[in-house]
Amino acid sequence: MPVVLVHGYPDTSSVWDGVAERLGERFRVVRYDVRGAGGSEAPAGRDGYRVEVLVRDLVAVVRDVGAPVHLVGHDWGSVQGWAAVAAHPGLFSSFTSISGPALDHLGGVSVRAVWRSWYVLLFLVPGLAEVVWRAGWVRRLTRAGRRELVNGVELYRANVGRSRAPRVVEVPVHQIELVRDPFVGVGHLDASKRWTRVLTRSRVRAGHWAVRTHPAVVAERITRVIDGA
Repeated sequence: MPVVLVHGYPDTSSVWDGVAERLGERFRVVRYDVRGAGGSEAPAGRDGYRVEVLVRDLVAVVRDVGAPVHLVGHDWGSVQGWAAVAAHPGLFSSFTSISGPALDHLGGVSVRAVWRSWYVLLFLVPGLAEVVWRAGWVRRLTRAGRRELVNGVELYRANVGRSRAPRVVEVPVHQIELVRDPFVGVGHLDASKRWTRVLTRSRVRAGHWAVRTHPAVVAERITRVIDGA
């Protein structure tokens, strides 16, 4: 059964290189550059970055690959993954979520959890992120290209603050908690408990970009999920 890997911000599908290499020893692995990143075209306007549009892209990939698939998402790849498995449960056998909460589950998160996402407010200020991303040291720190940094900010501007009615997720979900992640904490993860039929969690002692820095551990956790599905 195929495994589809979806990257987040400000990455491209190359962030999965180490994970994909290891999973590829047993599974058919598919990954792609999301809108505005890597080799994919950028949408003409901000609405093209809305989660529901990203889900349409993801669903098209899954149907082309051949459903059902095991889905793995990191950061914004996980955000759209939550929306995809909620709307199209028949296309997925499992969903592994890494550092990307479901936006429609966050209504009741704690103040502490909200504070961990302070950077989102900066992204929403018109023009501010674009100025910051011009600094070479920022691009070196994030290991991202300026195109991905600038285009991807529209993910926040197109989606943050929009009201959504939460939906119960029928697909089995496994959350990989990155204990050194400064952006996504337990509060964000716990918000999905009441909206999932089957929810499990494991911990990895790594930071936000564990898919790049700890590919062997991440691949092993994903393999466990697939074998148990």
